[in-house]
Amino acid sequence: MKTTQLTLHQELEADVMARRREELAALEAEIAQREPFLAQIQADLLQFERLYLGVVGSRYDDLAKIEQEIARLQGLTPEEDLSEEQEGASLGEDAVGCGQNRFHAEKLKRLYREVARKFHPDLVQCEIERHHRHQLMVEANHAYQSGAEDRLHELLVAGETLEVASQTPQSAEMIVLLRRISESRSLLSTIEANIDEILSSELFKLKQRVAVADTVGVNLLDELVSQVDRQIRKANNRLEHLQVLFQQLG
Repeated sequence: MKTTQLTLHQELEADVMARRREELAALEAEIAQREPFLAQIQADLLQFERLYLGVVGSRYDDLAKIEQEIARLQGLTPEEDLSEEQEGASLGEDAVGCGQNRFHAEKLKRLYREVARKFHPDLVQCEIERHHRHQLMVEANHAYQSGAEDRLHELLVAGETLEVASQTPQSAEMIVLLRRISESRSLLSTIEANIDEILSSELFKLKQRVAVADTVGVNLLDELVSQVDRQIRKANNRLEHLQVLFQQLG
């Protein structure tokens, strides 16, 4: 009877391990596909950013300098131009901001405690699992100190397999397999978050608009340059007018 039960348990674990291996293979295949995609869009965006700053960015810098000189001649500074109502609004926003910061800090603390409660290395005896949990807590500490709430959530999700492993007897090979699955899930989650951040950025959206315009023979960057140049000319005219007024008054 015991031999039969042992055989059934071995067959069950072999079946579970086979499914886990398939899961790991699928995760690694997706990582192998998404990681180069992330690297490519990062490189493309960096190249476009350099082009944009070289073509348009310097002109915005010139426009900002002219407008600063206009403000100086008009006797305007950020402090003097701020009305009392605006000052009150700013103070109100600061108060709200402080409240949000306190709420964020409490939420971070709760998340960190949940990670520590579930996945602390001292909760298990297996050295392989202890090592992985130690790495998990190192990441959790870093996320907590940097205020990365999303990363703490990711660690909770990625560490769920550890909790399952600690509640049922597992072979060393199974624990290693679960650890690799957990790490792969975490890596894939980070890759997807970085991709989403790039694709939703204003710079990437501008890059897309430039590419679409180029397909119909329109150089959108040249048009942006023309727009900024017109603004620079208008600002220069205002500045010259003010300078003439100051000379007459002087």
